[in-house]
Amino acid sequence: MSAQEQQQARPSLPASPASSEAPELDAANKYETVVPHWFYCKVVDSRERWIPFSTQDSERLEEAHTSGRDKEDLIVPTSGGRYDVHLKKRQRVAVYWEEEVSEVRRCTWFYKGDKDNKYIPYSETFSEELEEAYMISVTLDEWKKKLESPSREIIILHNPKLMVHYHPVATSDDWASTPMEQGRPRTVKRGVENIAAEIPNGEPLQIDHLVFVVHGIGPACDIRFRSIVQCVNDFRNVSLNMLQAHFKKAQEQQQIGRVEFLPVNWHSSLHSTGVDVDLERITLPSINRLRHFINDTILDVFFYNSSTYCQTIVDTVASEMNRLYQLFLQRNPDFKGGVSIAGHSLGSLILFDLLTNQKAAPEDEEHSREGSRTTSSNRGVEQVKEILKTLELSEYCDVFEKEKMDRQALDVSDQKATASGHSGESRVEPGSSTQFDSDSTSDGRNCQYRDVGLGQVSANYPQLIYKPTIFFAFGSPIGMFLTVRGVKRINPNYKLPTCKGFFNIFHPFDPVAYRIEPMIVPDAEFEPMLLPHHKGRKRMHLELKEGLTRMSVDLKNNLLGSLRVAWQSFTRAPLPAVEAAAADTEAEAETSVEKQAETKPEDTPEPVKEEASHINVGMLNGGHRIDYVLQEKPIESFNEYLFALQGHLCYWESEDTVLLVLKEIYQTQGITLDQPLPGSQ
Repeated sequence: MSAQEQQQARPSLPASPASSEAPELDAANKYETVVPHWFYCKVVDSRERWIPFSTQDSERLEEAHTSGRDKEDLIVPTSGGRYDVHLKKRQRVAVYWEEEVSEVRRCTWFYKGDKDNKYIPYSETFSEELEEAYMISVTLDEWKKKLESPSREIIILHNPKLMVHYHPVATSDDWASTPMEQGRPRTVKRGVENIAAEIPNGEPLQIDHLVFVVHGIGPACDIRFRSIVQCVNDFRNVSLNMLQAHFKKAQEQQQIGRVEFLPVNWHSSLHSTGVDVDLERITLPSINRLRHFINDTILDVFFYNSSTYCQTIVDTVASEMNRLYQLFLQRNPDFKGGVSIAGHSLGSLILFDLLTNQKAAPEDEEHSREGSRTTSSNRGVEQVKEILKTLELSEYCDVFEKEKMDRQALDVSDQKATASGHSGESRVEPGSSTQFDSDSTSDGRNCQYRDVGLGQVSANYPQLIYKPTIFFAFGSPIGMFLTVRGVKRINPNYKLPTCKGFFNIFHPFDPVAYRIEPMIVPDAEFEPMLLPHHKGRKRMHLELKEGLTRMSVDLKNNLLGSLRVAWQSFTRAPLPAVEAAAADTEAEAETSVEKQAETKPEDTPEPVKEEASHINVGMLNGGHRIDYVLQEKPIESFNEYLFALQGHLCYWESEDTVLLVLKEIYQTQGITLDQPLPGSQ
């Protein structure tokens, strides 16, 4: 039996390795279709860069391509609806602003570039040839295949993991060797998963709020001389990251989507009026670059203070925002969110002047008048009661109240009561047109906020077709311009006619930024609200600075307390009989004095801090604080002057600024942060 078993086992021995090798060969010869990904070409610093679409957009483009509809002029919206891809033309076109058309490719094969080691996709036609050669090589297990590209470049498929592109150094001729021998090898990769490209997942489809962003002076908006479109792209990307970090619960519950930020460009329209030609004619030839920079940037401030060009600027800003709003509604018919506006530098002043000259809706004006009449009527009845009480006629109060005789009726009926009353009182109610106090108020004449008396340039300010929810000002010179125009004080009751919220956000070293709150409350001295860090605490160098300040104050108070106790004990001569009791008394006195010295400096500023955090800053922001200051970075605290320019251009990538914008926008919808940040309002 054992021999038979051995004979039966022998033929099974060679069968086992054959059976194990078979699936390996099948797996090696098994061909899997490559997964394509869509890219678009963008020129950055005179170099072409191929940037991948998000996973969401690429899948949408591939679905439209495989459906066979790309032979038609099919348009697929991408990048959150800000760009349209024309599949037939393979072009990516901006929707809301002017931008060069980008080439689009359906990419499967890539080779490493020569300059920056970035992978570059092959053309779609040649990628199909490469894929066909790869499929044959895998199926037949025949490698070392050579392919020649349309530009006579050689690609060799050595094996599935080694494929090389030989890029010729010089053009080949009859004397030269083959391009393969001339060229330097370049790595070839199949499939986007093998090139380590950063592919975003995509943006939420739901849009909760729309924000228009207006730039300041010049065509460049940051320290890298980028356009408003690029800076707003950064601002939008930071907002998506902040939503994932601080509104995660609301996103998981599908309560929120995202906030859309759209740039508003007015500089190109201003300088296309022919003014640059006129300036070039009178500009001196020396220091050409500096003079060109001044003509292109600094002079925008003077243009805005010219009635001719101010009209061009405000017309451009208002018409552009109206156009963008209508186009956005056409592309997003289900949008039911609000609209806010944001301005940087001079752009914030343009928006402020536009908002102060907006006309409230008739129902809002009527509601404001009714509220004003109700308030004034109640005040008039109380004043009548006071007058009757002064005249010892309090028993007639019910009669006057029944007849609805207020102060105004009493003034009309009795001129003497007017003389003895408060005829010199001049108060501005909410909704009244007299909201700013300027130099002309000294002779009894108040400037209306829509009038030229404010110092605004004489222009016909257009009307917006929507009511902004919040107005955000970044690095804004509004306070300085109002002061230069002669406005010394903003009435606490004043609020923008069509906008309920106003936030003035600035960097502490920003040389262009000015505060607003001291113009509303000029008698009180208080600091602006410190924006909390987006990670939930103050920056370490600020905490260290505050800690050292507290420590020095404590040491100073303790030292003064000890010296005071020592001086008292030195000047007082105790009797020998009561030395022991005096020692105990001195010890108690010393501890009590030290406690007083320690608590005194802490107790005195406490009411000031309490008052500063709850101070009434008027109705410009609905009774809430207006001025918000960013925390400077540790390196910025070494030299304020060195980082002054950067402080004015830092808002586009500031997480703290973006988080405040998102917090205030979603707060109007009843949605709060996952965890409230310390120090936030």
